[in-house]
Amino acid sequence: MRCPYCESEDTKVIDTREAGDTEITRRRRECLKCKKRFTTYERVEGVEIIVVKKDKRREQFDRQKLMHGILRACEKRPVKQEKVEKMVDEIETELRHKEKTEIPSQVIGELVMEKLKNLDEVAYVRFASVYRRFKDVKQFIKEIEEVMEKKGK
Repeated sequence: MRCPYCESEDTKVIDTREAGDTEITRRRRECLKCKKRFTTYERVEGVEIIVVKKDKRREQFDRQKLMHGILRACEKRPVKQEKVEKMVDEIETELRHKEKTEIPSQVIGELVMEKLKNLDEVAYVRFASVYRRFKDVKQFIKEIEEVMEKKGK
């Protein structure tokens, strides 16, 4: 494994853990050259997931694209990257456990919103505003009122 800091190939594994549902192995590593530590994730290569977009185009599921979208919603919020990575792992696992390999993008968007709502309400509203293409402030207010109503229950 190459060190992301100094590019050295001399690294050692310090700790190994199963991440969540045991489909992913998390390894803490240390570079023997620069002594910095980093984390790697090892996963079994599974069935290819195809995302069916709203306009019926099909594209391969891109974990990084999903991560990027969630991180954008969580920008400047007190949400740790580890929480986002865990969320992406959970979503990917749920998608891989579905019977079909072609998943509508709406299913993925709804999964993200469901998980974001529990993680950070502001990030949820941000994501929802892009995902649902809010056209005006009234839609923002309606979504915020729904969050507040559910929070009060």
